[in-house]
Amino acid sequence: MAVTRLQIVHLDGIAKAFGAVRALNGVDFSVDGGECVGLIGHNGAGKSTLMQVLAGTIRPDNGRIVVDAQQQQRYSARRAHQLGIRCVFQELSLCPNLTVAENTKVVHPGLRGLRWRRRCAALITERLDEIFPGHGISASDRVQDLSISRRQMIEVARAFTMSDENVRLVILDEPTSALDYHSAGQLLGFMRRAVAEGLSFVLVSHLLRDILDVCDRVVVMRDGQTSAAGDAAAFDRDKLVAAMGGAGPYRLQTPPDTRLPRIQTALRVRARTEPPYATTELTAHEGEIVGLAGLAGHGQTDLLRAVFAAASRSRTGFEIRDPVALVAGDRQADGIFPRWSICENMSIRSLSGLRVGPFISLQREQALAALWRNRIGICASDLSRNILSLSGGNQQKVLFARALSCDAPIVLMDDPLRGVDLATRLDIYALIDQQAQAGKTFLWYSTELDELLHCDHVYVFRNGIIIDELTRSEVTEERIIQASFKEAG
Repeated sequence: MAVTRLQIVHLDGIAKAFGAVRALNGVDFSVDGGECVGLIGHNGAGKSTLMQVLAGTIRPDNGRIVVDAQQQQRYSARRAHQLGIRCVFQELSLCPNLTVAENTKVVHPGLRGLRWRRRCAALITERLDEIFPGHGISASDRVQDLSISRRQMIEVARAFTMSDENVRLVILDEPTSALDYHSAGQLLGFMRRAVAEGLSFVLVSHLLRDILDVCDRVVVMRDGQTSAAGDAAAFDRDKLVAAMGGAGPYRLQTPPDTRLPRIQTALRVRARTEPPYATTELTAHEGEIVGLAGLAGHGQTDLLRAVFAAASRSRTGFEIRDPVALVAGDRQADGIFPRWSICENMSIRSLSGLRVGPFISLQREQALAALWRNRIGICASDLSRNILSLSGGNQQKVLFARALSCDAPIVLMDDPLRGVDLATRLDIYALIDQQAQAGKTFLWYSTELDELLHCDHVYVFRNGIIIDELTRSEVTEERIIQASFKEAG
């Protein structure tokens, strides 16, 4: 017997253009009560723009927004909040200089009085405990001191806090992109329980397994329009990829291990985590892809940053024998130059090879950027436009192109594919394998098991130290989680 649900929102014929770029072209979209709708598509398909319209942060050029069967004439973020619609954007919106409790106050301006900090602390802590048990976050922590994974947890939990208005519909735009497999599993489990209790979700994700696991219905977008929609049970990965415009069936191919044994190749990186507890050192040889795994915030990013720093100045416990390039995971804080163009952001690591005499050749710079735009599939017709004109996933592609296009033999990757679409992921996996075959060395921190399967060996971190080392054949989700909770001996 079919379950009858009341429709919460309906977007009718939504259109939106940014200059010459038509982001949305007459899109229809709806969500019912007690329903989880998956929204997928390649980078630049219009997903985030559509969700910003629903969240009230962007006003459409044309179309109707209907909530509870009533057309909204002056729809805004404040009005959406009053109607119980919340959004967790792909680009985190927390104020870094404020505490966790103070960031909660930002979305609850009605909480006043001498004890508002205590009330805000109680609101956010209750939700964090419910969604992410064992999160290790204090309401008095300053956001800028927290890892990106914990900031993502706070952003998610804040969307479910309630004071004056109820929460009815939560939009989650790539909510697991900075979470490890354990924390992502906690969030997906919470979503299933919340849907059973009548809460509604829109889940925007490039992780097709998450879409198929938790969503009741799936909407696929392509070039600013809906290309497919239906019950999630009617789709599998291959059908979703085809609807997005992919070519051929989706299959994760673990690359064959054809490189020389590590003892026959040159050592490029030797690093040891902080003594006195470290017993295993990290080594990376020429042509190796070395994975860093474990729960988020347990020292993987710190090690990559330490290797990056040690490449330019001597540091005890580190031996770096070649120049390095870094693909930052937190692109807003560590990756992009927000006032620069797409071209400038891409070429900054390759300036020494772009010179003609004492000057940088603009022609060479533009040719390099155009080459890697096509090679990685960056959705940008004009590379002179500001980097912020790109979607989050396309910004991440620019950072990836910056590192791979330079002559550094060692590439450090800090969960580099956050928000990048599936087709591009597969292309980048193949590109990494190709460059490793040519001799480049990769240190790859990833929260995705599919990516760790491309590594020659994987180091698992806990509490800032290497707790285990796994060969490629030993890498499974169960084995990594088991090692992630193991105490140092």
